[in-house]
Amino acid sequence: MIALFVSLKVKPELREKFLSVAEDDSTCSVRDEGGGCLRFDVYQDQADENHFFFHEVYRDQAALDAHGKTPHLARWRAASTEVLAEPASRTLANVLFPRDYK
Repeated sequence: MIALFVSLKVKPELREKFLSVAEDDSTCSVRDEGGGCLRFDVYQDQADENHFFFHEVYRDQAALDAHGKTPHLARWRAASTEVLAEPASRTLANVLFPRDYK
């Protein structure tokens, strides 16, 4: 399994739009990707209400590659150019534990 961690700084005046498109991407990823996206959580920094994190878990590299071709990710990418205050930072990691996501 592969985990993706994304740190996002959002323009304060576009926070609600960000939350809407982030929820769409999160929900559609888990619901519509045929079990390839095992988890897609969105977190808000307790110290900065405009700093968010995505935590995504994919079954394998093929599932991550398929995610990159989905309509919901295209919607996210289009909106992100408007709502983000700076480029997002991404980190890919191999999942060691737990060994199974349900």
